[in-house]
Formats: sequence, structure tokens, C-alpha cells
Amino acid sequence: MPPNGLHAALVLSRKPHARILSIDDSGANSSPGFAGIFFHKDVPGGNAIGPVVNDEEIFASEFVTFVGQVIGVVVADTQENAKLAARKVHVKYEELPAILSIEDALKAKSFLPNTERHIEKGDVDLCFQSGCCDKILEGEVHVGGQEHFYLETNSSLVWTTDSGNEVHMISSTQNLGIIPPDRFTPSPLHVIGNAKFIAHECPQKHQKYVSHVLGLPMSKVVCKTKRIGGGFGGKETRSACFAAVACVPSYLLNRPVKLTLDRDIDMMISGQRHTFLGKYKVGFTNDGKVQALDLEIYNNGGNSLDLSGAVLERAMFHSDNVYDIPNVRINGKVCLTNFPSHTAFRGFGGPQGMLITENWIQRIATELKKSPEEIREINFQSEGCVTHYGQQLQHFTLPRVWNELKSSCEFLKARGEVDQFNLQNRWKKRGVAMVPTKFGISFTTKFMNQAGALVHVYTDGTVLVTHGGVEMGQGLHTKVAQVAASSFNIPLSSVFISETSTDKVPNSTPTAASASSDMYGAAVLDACEQIKARMEPIASKRNFSSFAEDNPRMVAYTQGSFFGCIFLTMWGFALFGMKSQRLDLILVTACYLERIDLSAHGFYITPDIHFDWKTGKGSPFSYFTYGASFAEVEIDTLTGDFHTRVANVFLDLGHSINPAIDVGQIEGAFVQGLGWVALEELKWGDAAQQWIPPGCLYTCGPGSYKIPSINDVPLNLMFHSEGAPNPKAIHSSKAVGEPPFFLASSVFFAIKDAIVAARREWGTKTGFL
Repeated sequence: MPPNGLHAALVLSRKPHARILSIDDSGANSSPGFAGIFFHKDVPGGNAIGPVVNDEEIFASEFVTFVGQVIGVVVADTQENAKLAARKVHVKYEELPAILSIEDALKAKSFLPNTERHIEKGDVDLCFQSGCCDKILEGEVHVGGQEHFYLETNSSLVWTTDSGNEVHMISSTQNLGIIPPDRFTPSPLHVIGNAKFIAHECPQKHQKYVSHVLGLPMSKVVCKTKRIGGGFGGKETRSACFAAVACVPSYLLNRPVKLTLDRDIDMMISGQRHTFLGKYKVGFTNDGKVQALDLEIYNNGGNSLDLSGAVLERAMFHSDNVYDIPNVRINGKVCLTNFPSHTAFRGFGGPQGMLITENWIQRIATELKKSPEEIREINFQSEGCVTHYGQQLQHFTLPRVWNELKSSCEFLKARGEVDQFNLQNRWKKRGVAMVPTKFGISFTTKFMNQAGALVHVYTDGTVLVTHGGVEMGQGLHTKVAQVAASSFNIPLSSVFISETSTDKVPNSTPTAASASSDMYGAAVLDACEQIKARMEPIASKRNFSSFAEDNPRMVAYTQGSFFGCIFLTMWGFALFGMKSQRLDLILVTACYLERIDLSAHGFYITPDIHFDWKTGKGSPFSYFTYGASFAEVEIDTLTGDFHTRVANVFLDLGHSINPAIDVGQIEGAFVQGLGWVALEELKWGDAAQQWIPPGCLYTCGPGSYKIPSINDVPLNLMFHSEGAPNPKAIHSSKAVGEPPFFLASSVFFAIKDAIVAARREWGTKTGFL
């Protein structure tokens, strides 16, 4: 913090849906260290923002639509004084009816406008009526949400320069540039309540939030970050809202302002993983072959659109998981509720869609008295299969991955040992499960699949790389540096990755969708190849075989120039000392003397992707990452406690750029997924939890919200990530960030398997769990 910096604290709504009648800030004005308080009337530019449509307000003006909505911001000399002053602001409300669940939204027909989506393949109704299906099952699957729980909460530092004409900020964000409509294309006009919001013809940008709120051109707003303490999707769009809040007092007071959210506030207002409701009707034969699927799928978008439409769409894309279903009909809608706007989270709707699928797969197995693994194998897709959204599968490696996992974990033997254990133990039960996954890689809106990079080569042989991706612990910078070092054939230590900044690489795509290593790696490679092409004529003349090469014939590079000889000799002595009359001549120095441009801007676009929601057909993904997992769990039937005894995870990651990083990503994704399916539970004030004030989040910290700890890590965890070369990505690699997340559902289904064994022993009707 600069010496004259101020700290900010938020004035937040305490009602889920209400009209603001009055605001009394007199107590705040007399609070210690108070420097200012700002509301919607103080915004210099526009108060309405949003990633896809302007359906959110920086500061609530007339209505509040969730508990924790920002009404104003207080700045003071310390963070504690700012929070104290914010607590002294009193707001009077007129309460209005609130919608606090997907079920409430369905009853009230409360949906975000123009979010209805439809995908269809074959003729579902004809299949159900023609007798092709021996059995038909109907049911519902409720999928809960999840808190991101990144180590570093949302934080922004904003300051002005040039007498207030420019605004700079450092933000903990995954997205300095474009804030995407991602996989969602809105209609031109959205109507929410009594307000109309115009859809953007182009995507909003992180810096554009600030430029829009302050009424400045984007060229006068610079956003940068060196690295952030985790994101998981939670800082793809929501972080920009807090930067926009902080920029108002900073700009108006011409002083630096820092806004850092406390953990409970961050959890309460920044949104979580979407909850889902899936209503399915599935028809199948007595052999277990699925013939038709009719699915209605809803997600809880919260009080604004954000990326909820895109999340719904990916859930619909992944609702087949890895199964070939001849007749499919999927309809989806985004529910408008009085909760914080839910947002991106690792998997982006894909895990929710696949979890719904695996639940009806298990129900089919129960109905036919077969194992779920057998039903899965019967319905596997194959090479050349066409998905329900019209994409043909190429390089389909799932059968190999599945069979290798099945052999490695000795599934049939494990099944027998578990059954034997269950016969001999009454209060402890074990269960096993194998689950596959197919995760599509790309932003499924075409224009999002672009990336830029800037590469500088210096005369000492070192390389500076700047790209549009954000390092948040996933190893992106390391992989990108490896790409540059490999291209130039230099040590990794010679490559330095600078901070991510909008004044270096503009209009960057968010670090999301597991595609950043693919895109930014390819953009950096493009820049390196441009520089190498310029250096080639010089290098070929003197047979340089690497970036730096011993060569005593320095005079040749000066083209007979006496001053050139003296300059090059002095340059060499300065670089390498005078221990020898022989000079270690660096290729880049020779190129510099020949006036070769040693800087390049690289650019990459993902080819061959498209999708048309009017027809419901296309190829939204560049390729797929395939995987499978096996889990064995043990439960305590008296306490409900469980632990994961064994977890084996196999993924086809192509030719990995950095296997150590990829293993870390698999571990992190699996354990985070384990938390989602088996440990973490958000408790909101709704009809099911009437002891919590309406719309309030009870689980707003680690005391009540339990993320996985070291004790929850599987006792025996094994990974296998080798695969076939992937022609669609940089150096034949594959994306790894999101695909392993869903594989933790093997723990969930293993727990259900153990519960079935317990109920069977007690003579309780097993039914379907």
C-alpha cells in the first residue's frame, strides 16, 4: 500500500429481495479514520455492468435482490476503520417476496430471459412409443453447489496516475481482458423485472468494467497481476465487480484504494458452483442398452445472468458423458432466484451434467440387477460416434483407458474382496465403483478461442515472455516457459515470464476452460517461430546450432567494419570478461548487429470449432480428454463416517509437457471433486433450512463449511496420465485442469455401493439411493 492509500469496506444488503427506502450514513461520517462513502449516485460513468448483459449494478440503486448485494463503499485509513464505518450505515427496506430455490423458481416460472436451450437427436417420443424400450424409468437428480475456497480472497488495489487521467489496478483475477459470454449467445434485448438491458455486441472486458464505470476509454485503464492465490473459476468474472467498486473512490479522491474481502463476505457475495435439478426419462432394453433419454435440466443462476447460460449449455453438452444414446432430447433453463449470481467453477457445468447421467446409469443397473460398470460398458461410445450435438468423436481412447484401469486395479478381485469383507463385518461396510469421463476442451463460443503473447529476446541470450494467461498455481507460466525454451533450444532458466498486463497483451481470453496451456503455449510458440525465422539467415551462414555458440570468427559479423570489430569486441568483453582472447559469441548479438528484430507478437486461434444453437448441431470442442477412476471406500454404518481406501485415476493426457504439474492438477482436481460429492455442503436460508434467515449463507467459513483435509486424501492414491499423441494441441499434449474433477464421483458411487450392502444385510429394501 502506498503511504496515502485508503482501505475500502462494503455496505451490503441484509435482505434477499427488497426496495431501498432510505440510507442513513451519518454514523459512518463521524467514524474514526473515515475518508468517504460512495453510492450509485456518485458513479462517474455507468452503474450497470455484466459479463454478457448489463443486468447487474455496481451499487444497488432502488432494489436489492440478494443478501450481500453491494449498496455502497466506505473508505478509511485502515481496514478495521473502514469496516467499522460500514457497519454504522443503516438502510431501511420494504421487503418483497423472494425466490430461494430452483423449486420455487419452477413454481413461479422465474427464469432468466432468453436462456432456454434445446438439443435433440433422433426421435425420443417415437422410441418410447414404438416398443424399442423394454423398460422406462423416470426420476430427479438434485446436484448441490460448492464454494471455490481459493486461498486468497478477492482483492483489488486501484490507483490513478497522470493527475487522475489514467487508472491502474492490480487485481486477484483470472481475467484481465475479456470477460466472456463464453458458450452463451444472448438475444439483443433482455428484460429482467421492469428493467431492460442491452446485450453487448462484443464481450465485456475486465478493464472495460472500470472504464465503463469511470467513463474513461479502455486505453487509459491498465490491469495487471503477477500471480493469484487460486481461482477455480470464481475469479473469472466476479472479481471484476470488486475492482469496479474500488475504482470509484480511488478515482474521485485521486488516492490509492485497496479492497480485500474477508472470507465470510467473499463466500457470501461472490457466487458458487451452480446447483442443478435434472428430471429424466430413460428407456432401455433388458440387456441394459439405453435407447432414449428425455432430460429437463435447470440451474440456479442467482440474481443475474453472469455465465449461468454458458454453464447450462456445457452441462447439456456433457449429459451423455461417454454413452452412445440413439435418441436424445435435452431442454434447459436458467432459474432467476434471490441468491448471489452463481458463476464459473472448475468443470463449468460439465460435472453436474455427467453426475445426473451416472445416477440414471446406476438406477438402470439396480433395475436390471446388473453392476453399474456392466451397464456403462454396454453403452460406451466408439470411434466415429456422433454425439447428440452433432460432433463426431475422433481419437477416442476411452476403451483403452478403461481397460487399463480395470486391469490395474484388478476390479473383479476387488469386487470379490469387498463382498467378502461385507459378509464378515456388520458395522463397517465397503464399496467399489468405476466411473468414466469425457471432457470437451475449448471455449464453445468461437471467438473466445484466441490468445496473444509477446516475446522479447535480449542480447545476452535471455528471453522475456508476456502472455494473456494468469498464473494461479496451475503451472501455466512453467509450461509456457518450457515452450519458449524448447523452441529456442535454451535452458529453462534463460526464460522469464513477466506479469500479465493489459498494456502488454490486450483483449486476452480468460484463464479458464482448461485451454490456457494450449492457447497461450501456441501463441508463444508462434512468436518464437517468427523470431527464429528472422534469425535463420544469420544462423545458417555460420552454422549456429543453438541460441548461444562458441565462435572466434567475430570479424565476419562486422562485414569488415573497423568500428564494428571494436564494438563487438568490447561487447564480448563486457559480457564474458577478458579471461581469454577467444570470444563466446551469442547468436542474438550477431542478429542485433545485423538489425534483426528480436521481438514478436504471437497469436493463436483454435481451428475447426463451431456450434449453432438454432440447429443444435456443430463441433463445439477441439478435442476431448478421456479418463476413468476406481475407488474403494469404507463406511461406518453407526456414525456415517467414511474414508477412501483406494483411488486409481487414469487419464489420457497425450504427451504431457510437464508430467509433474499434470499429476498435481489431477491430485487437486480429484480431492476438490471429492469435497463436492461427499463433504462440502452449502446451507442457505430457504424452505429446507428455515432456522437460517431467508437468503443468508450459514456456511460462510471453514468453521461450518468443511473442505477436504489431509485425512480425506485417499490412503492409496495412484495416477496414470500417459496417452496417445494429441494432434490438436501444443506438442501433442492435452488439457488437464478440469477433466479429472468429475472422476472423484467414483468415491460417491462407491459410498452408495457400501450403503446398498448394509441395507441388503439388514433386510431393508435396497431400492435406489
